[in-house]
Amino acid sequence: MAATTGAQTDGAQGARGKALGVSIAAAVGGFLFGFDSSVINGAVDALSDHFSLGSFLSGFVVSIALLGCAVGAWYAGRLADSYGRRPVMLMGSAMFIISSVGSALAFSVPDLMVWRVIGGLGIGIASVIAPAYISEVAPASGRGALGSLQQLAITIGQLVVLSSNKGLAGAAGGASQDLWLGMQAWRWMFLVGVIPAAVYGILALSIPESPRYLVLRGEDEKAAGVLEHVSGEPDGAAKVREIRETMRKEHKSSFADIRGSRFGLHPLVWVGILMAAFQQLVGINAIFYYSTTLWKSVGFSESSSFTTSVITAGVNVVMTVVAMLFVDRVGRRRLLTIGSIGMCVSLLATAIAFSQQQGSGDDVTLPSPYGTIALLGANLFVVFFALSWGPILWIMLAEMFPNRMRAMALAIGTAANWIFNFLVTFSFEPATSHIGLSWLYGFFALCALLSFFFVIAKIPETNQRTLESMTGDTHARTRTQAP
Repeated sequence: MAATTGAQTDGAQGARGKALGVSIAAAVGGFLFGFDSSVINGAVDALSDHFSLGSFLSGFVVSIALLGCAVGAWYAGRLADSYGRRPVMLMGSAMFIISSVGSALAFSVPDLMVWRVIGGLGIGIASVIAPAYISEVAPASGRGALGSLQQLAITIGQLVVLSSNKGLAGAAGGASQDLWLGMQAWRWMFLVGVIPAAVYGILALSIPESPRYLVLRGEDEKAAGVLEHVSGEPDGAAKVREIRETMRKEHKSSFADIRGSRFGLHPLVWVGILMAAFQQLVGINAIFYYSTTLWKSVGFSESSSFTTSVITAGVNVVMTVVAMLFVDRVGRRRLLTIGSIGMCVSLLATAIAFSQQQGSGDDVTLPSPYGTIALLGANLFVVFFALSWGPILWIMLAEMFPNRMRAMALAIGTAANWIFNFLVTFSFEPATSHIGLSWLYGFFALCALLSFFFVIAKIPETNQRTLESMTGDTHARTRTQAP
């Protein structure tokens, strides 16, 4: 008996290791997400100078990729159900490679926009497929931590590319200066993206297909094998029968599955949309798309601005790891409420600091101690975001919907996230010029406060629940509190 128990334990540990391995491979799509979201950070000023862009056009060049992301996210679920998760991952990899090369060699604003949109399509696809795939292979007991790998990969991508941008700009003496082969440093910033995109494609070839897709295709034996060897299911055949039973009660995901009485959509779909919106409306990408420009605007040198951006990205990585350690112990809702309060306070401090800026145009400074307060406030905001809303949005979108609507609802929620990302990113530079950083960060603080009440009122707890147990009951939050 002891030997049997030991063998079972070894088998369970081996399965957990395999689940972690394939989840890491899938989450490299998140790395591309983070890479693309921050590669423009170091290049935006050089781009604006090279192509003589005003604030409106500069904001549009930065944010247009996000429209491609929204479209890619919208179609990703249906493509994955038709062709499989792995082929769609390969498609995303190829699009990002094309985008990286095209952006690096761009000769005009229109063709740069085309390459940015193509990259956006690939990132949008990866942003849906990675959390969906991880939720389908991960055991319920560890799904929160494994689902957090998506956000961890995003933060690592941001840290790596900001470090790369700093190194390239430093080697050339500035982002707009020539580096190698007669190409400016900002072009090499884009070209580096070929490396992680190729790695993502190679890893996609090495992981098994999703068991739920295999069941959909009638390949029950393969699905059972994946469930036993990767997900750690003791009886893969029984789990296949459970999955098939839920599918028998369902049909191909369509708008009919997400319809409801509230403005035409099921209430839980609205919860997903609003949650995706709040994650962006707190202003996280004002930090990661424009942090270098932001710190330069209040008196930091270009070198110091790059360094500050790298430090912020490093904080983001560390706190995302902390979130991974606690998300399955503390529960999703509790971490979200802690994050909302912390973000609100830190954003208010940053807004107050920016209200004290002196000078105008290129000659702007923050007098002591407000420069320090702004820096601490921005980094504390990242701490609380990374601890909560950063990773938990992707976990919730992948697991809170019932099977009959999961693919469509996940696509809508992710597309909404990209649309609000676009709105915040596109409006940041014009808003900074017209209303100032203090009022803008005050608005972000208000959104963080509203997100607290939204969590309390609307978000269900999904901790420790299997995907097959999700019913779409919006009142489940009061019955499934984490201990």
